[in-house]
Amino acid sequence: MDYPNDQAPGAPIRSGIPEHGRIPKYYAVKAQISLLIDELGEGGLLPTERDLALRHEVSRETVRQALRELLLEGRLRRQGRGTVVAGPKLEQPLSLASYTEGVRRQGRRPGRHLIGLERFPCPEALAAEIGAVRGEHVWHLERVLLADDERVGLESTYVSVARLPRLDTEFDPDSSFYAYLRDRLGIAFGDADERIETVLATPREALLIGTPPALPMLLLHRLSRDTEGRPLERVRTLFRGDRFSFTTHLGGGDGTTRRGGGDEGR
Repeated sequence: MDYPNDQAPGAPIRSGIPEHGRIPKYYAVKAQISLLIDELGEGGLLPTERDLALRHEVSRETVRQALRELLLEGRLRRQGRGTVVAGPKLEQPLSLASYTEGVRRQGRRPGRHLIGLERFPCPEALAAEIGAVRGEHVWHLERVLLADDERVGLESTYVSVARLPRLDTEFDPDSSFYAYLRDRLGIAFGDADERIETVLATPREALLIGTPPALPMLLLHRLSRDTEGRPLERVRTLFRGDRFSFTTHLGGGDGTTRRGGGDEGR
């Protein structure tokens, strides 16, 4: 197989073109629009569907299909009635300090918007995950995640009320949860198990994040423990698939993964 001299690492082989050379018309238009995106740069205003259709001598539906894929991939974003070039995706290190650290590392300002903080009797399945007893009260902290005031995710954290009895009065929901545990309560995180999958947001989740329900999301499940190995929290976080990618460092020889460091939590 021939590789173009300018083939970028990680790019689709042969730019995604099959060996027989026949490609869908929308894909050829998409490739041309991608070149235009590179020329315009972040924030650049894309021509209208009508103008693009005339420029490439195709139907508006063909252009629309190409734009849909570029929007889902995070290359473009809607702004008012127009379409502009989106900035690069936020790279999230898989670490116990991931959200705040990852956003700040790329020169963006992390933030959170409180949806709710409530307590309820713990169901059996959740009790086993956070080290609680069935029926014991647990906190549910739900927040929208922000990057420079842009809504990029939705996070639900479950933790025992017995362990954090004053969470509702001491904790600032706009701040780092991990920093509160560390600085106010002296609780340090030891390790965590994480699982990531691709899902679609529910209508409620899409409304809170401000995205179309058809936009793919990256769903992260996390079970965290303190330095003594005691279960601490259960987290469910949705990240916009068009705005996030995940990174980690894999150690060699012992089959373990070295997580990113830092002491700024979510």
